[in-house]
Amino acid sequence: MAKYEWLSEVESIVGKQYGRIYSWDNVNETMVRQWCEAMGVDNPLYTDAQYAATTEHGQLVAPPAMLQSWCLAGFDDESLAPGSTTDNPYGVLEIMEAQGYPSVVAVNSNLHFDRYVTMGENLYYTTIFDSYSEEKTTALGTGFFVTLKMTYFSEQPEGVEDEKVGELMFRVFKFKAPKREKKAESTSAEPPKMKRPQPGISDDNRFFWDGCEEKELRIQECNACKKLQHPPGPVCMHCHSFDLGYKLASGKGEIYSFVVMHHPYVPPFETPNPIGLIELEEGVRLAAGLIGLEEGESPKIGQAVQVEFHTFDGELTLPQFRAVKE
Repeated sequence: MAKYEWLSEVESIVGKQYGRIYSWDNVNETMVRQWCEAMGVDNPLYTDAQYAATTEHGQLVAPPAMLQSWCLAGFDDESLAPGSTTDNPYGVLEIMEAQGYPSVVAVNSNLHFDRYVTMGENLYYTTIFDSYSEEKTTALGTGFFVTLKMTYFSEQPEGVEDEKVGELMFRVFKFKAPKREKKAESTSAEPPKMKRPQPGISDDNRFFWDGCEEKELRIQECNACKKLQHPPGPVCMHCHSFDLGYKLASGKGEIYSFVVMHHPYVPPFETPNPIGLIELEEGVRLAAGLIGLEEGESPKIGQAVQVEFHTFDGELTLPQFRAVKE
């Protein structure tokens, strides 16, 4: 991890729990109906009181996916409901912004529901600054993945413990965009030769492209849960661990799906241009060009294929899959 002195301030608040942020309104039928209309949800459990009375709930309930929306701030993102904490749960992002990481993009938002919430309940949540990653370089820029965990409660009468109703794991990428160099204007009258587009290479997928140069098909593997994923990412999609490595794939698989491009012609690609979604025998899928087909021959779902590596323009090595003849 980068040894920036200012990171000690970030490290000091890892695990900090922030106070309550209340909902502006109790759970109510009007907001549920409007949310269902906006989202195209027509489940009568949420909007038809007579139907809801015949269910195990005995009354209307709110859609679980609304949980986060009940406690959102106002449009200025600072107008919190009365009684809410004045301590900013997103203070870590302000620290990073002051150090030259001004941009932010949401990465993960995983909701877990303990139960339905019913009309009239008053909700609030508390926040824990869970963790931050080492500095990473992505196609967007260089920065840190920050993970926050919110726990949602239903406020109960005095003397009764408030009831947990759900949790939210929220991760953002706080980053600074890369500096772009100005390209010199070409004085040549001849149009430049079209080359295959270069992939966006970052710290998360560099191992894959390095593997292609070595004629190896490397698939990202989580060192924690040992599961595979493709395309590569900064965290494990299964257990959310940052501890990632890779596994060498055999390169054998079959065509899961495909498309054959005929029109429009896009140089430097030849037409027809068959592209396959390959399911490797290791269980993950990746998109790649298909080769080895006879003129006029169409790929087939389930057809066996084997990876080959080919270099284009003297600089870009790509995995392609040759159809295996029966």
